[in-house]
Amino acid sequence: MVNKNNELPQIRVSNESVTPLYMAALHGRRNMVSYLYSVTPFEDLTPPERIDILVVCISTDLYDIALKILKRDPELATMKNAYGKIALQELAKKPDAIGSRSQLSIWERCVNFWPFKGIYKKALMRTIAHQLVDLLWVNVRQLPEKDFSDMVQNHSSFLFDAAISGNVEFLIILIRSYPDLIWSLDEKKRSIFHFAIIYRQESVFSLIYELGAIKDIIALYTDNHHNNMLHLAAEIAPPDRLNIISGAALKLQRELLWFKEIDKIVQPSYRKKKNIDENNKTLDTPWELFTKTHQNLCKEGEKWMKDTANYGMLVAALIATVVFAAAFTVPGGNDQKLGTPILLSGKWFMAFFISDAIALLSSSTSILTFLSILTSRYAEKDFLLSLPARLLLGLATLFISIASMVIAFSATCFLVYDSEITSVPIIITILAAIPVTLFLTLHYRLWADIFRSTYVYRFLFRPRERRVF
Repeated sequence: MVNKNNELPQIRVSNESVTPLYMAALHGRRNMVSYLYSVTPFEDLTPPERIDILVVCISTDLYDIALKILKRDPELATMKNAYGKIALQELAKKPDAIGSRSQLSIWERCVNFWPFKGIYKKALMRTIAHQLVDLLWVNVRQLPEKDFSDMVQNHSSFLFDAAISGNVEFLIILIRSYPDLIWSLDEKKRSIFHFAIIYRQESVFSLIYELGAIKDIIALYTDNHHNNMLHLAAEIAPPDRLNIISGAALKLQRELLWFKEIDKIVQPSYRKKKNIDENNKTLDTPWELFTKTHQNLCKEGEKWMKDTANYGMLVAALIATVVFAAAFTVPGGNDQKLGTPILLSGKWFMAFFISDAIALLSSSTSILTFLSILTSRYAEKDFLLSLPARLLLGLATLFISIASMVIAFSATCFLVYDSEITSVPIIITILAAIPVTLFLTLHYRLWADIFRSTYVYRFLFRPRERRVF
């Protein structure tokens, strides 16, 4: 009975001819994989079965099991699975899995208790994934020079897959050990930095600023159709990268930021260079290509900006009308002889008058700001700074006017009813805070996106620290 049970983990599934360990890993069953790995005689598995199990563990984020398998059989690092892929190619497509360190930080170790167990496990898996990449690459580097060159050349897609997916930690680990990887090109003569531009991966592209004078050499590269880096930045971003930004105007702004950044590093003559098509026909300069590919996005951005400005201006105009009238129909009325407000000496009167004045001035500013947006020329470069900054100012002054109007209303309640019914003004003031809070909550995401796109993302391409060399 014991011998029979020991053979159970080696029974192949009839339809797929795979082991139970492979099937458990394929479905991501961590506990079952851990158990089956402990009872499966790994040495009795064929090399193709071993590499398939290693790759599928990586695919389903079972990095701890994958690391154990690799330590047990280091030759799997250079072995191809049934689809002709090596393990590094699978890890290259997982940008969120690999941490920046191979060991947990002190803080991450300290959170290893129940309330923060999820944070700890995530940090631990990222650390293990880092160790896994390290070990895989060390074993690949130990190949003879010719075999290593052939491996990199034949499976160089792991470099470009990492650049496409924004897997910067993966690239840093490899380039630190073998800096010559930065010169690797695909069949169209594009480097990892060209792919970073095409797929708008700023974290990968920012590594180019650590290369010193080498940066200027890489910036000279052109592909088979004479596209330089600026041409690639002029092409519209892939939908999955473009859709992470809210609002067509902000999407166009991000595209302009990319174009402006690449314009800084290419040779001045490249700004006027034209690319060619398959028939060697001359086509466009980078800016001509940008205008052509972003034409629809520019129209959508103009419509989005005008709609937002129209709605904001309508609300601001209503507030301005109300608070202007309130300034001349003050609570309690005016003295018939002197014409001064009867409640002028009340402690809440000054709060009412100041907040009413602020509401009027801020709503008027908001109206003028939104009006300037509606009358803008809407050229592509206006979306870089001018239009988003105006929209941010318009929304901010609109919020101030709403808050000031509510304060003026609350002050009026205290001014008129405080001496008679003390609890009523307090309750009304608390309820009056609801629309202000609601407006802030509903529009916070839009404000944050505009602010980040206009002022924060200008530093998006500059590395905060040197991480490669």
